[in-house]
Amino acid sequence: MGNLIYEGKAKRLYSTEIEDELIQEFKDDATAFNGLKKDKIAHKGELNNKITSIIFGHLINEGIPTHFIKRLSDTEMLVKRVNIIKAEVVCRNVAAGSLVKKLGFKEGTELDPPIIELYLKSDELGDPLFTDAHVLALGIATKEELEKIRALTLDINRILVRFFAGRGINLVDFKLEFGRDKDGSIILADEISPDTCRLWDAGTGKKLDKDRFRFDLGNVEEAYKEIMERVS
Repeated sequence: MGNLIYEGKAKRLYSTEIEDELIQEFKDDATAFNGLKKDKIAHKGELNNKITSIIFGHLINEGIPTHFIKRLSDTEMLVKRVNIIKAEVVCRNVAAGSLVKKLGFKEGTELDPPIIELYLKSDELGDPLFTDAHVLALGIATKEELEKIRALTLDINRILVRFFAGRGINLVDFKLEFGRDKDGSIILADEISPDTCRLWDAGTGKKLDKDRFRFDLGNVEEAYKEIMERVS
């Protein structure tokens, strides 16, 4: 493994002998509420690496461009080097989380069409919700790039809703990150896992994601294992 070039709350990135490729390592660390709540979840890194590898592989087969190359080990994957766009994209199919807490939606309300939100990727500022106008004014992305990101998000949502539904899971909402590859093209990066999605059992409504950690619901590792088993 090469030099550590970045460490976030849930992952580390290392250089490789190939300039345009990195090793992405998943950690067992768990955080919530912008880092105010912290702990470790046993085997989380391994589970999220496997889940993300399966989902990214599926998305690639469906024509979605991503940074994923291959899974290297239990906790590591090989990815393309990208310049991350500092706008996190959240796609919501069902009302939950901040829609309920801040905007008064009733939890469980189906959203048709889905709601797409943008959040400034900034721990210092608390990842605030912001608009296309803010993105453009800050020089984070161009109008054309934003259009591409929204189109990709809707395509990914369509693919993943069907993917999870076939495994008895409702995809409530999820966060995506995009980056520019060496050619300047917009591609999907980061991860897709119970850390970044709200996943509810289609029959019982049981939460099978990081909300179990956020709100002390218990059985966090078991929920992640269940998702891994269902997507495998």
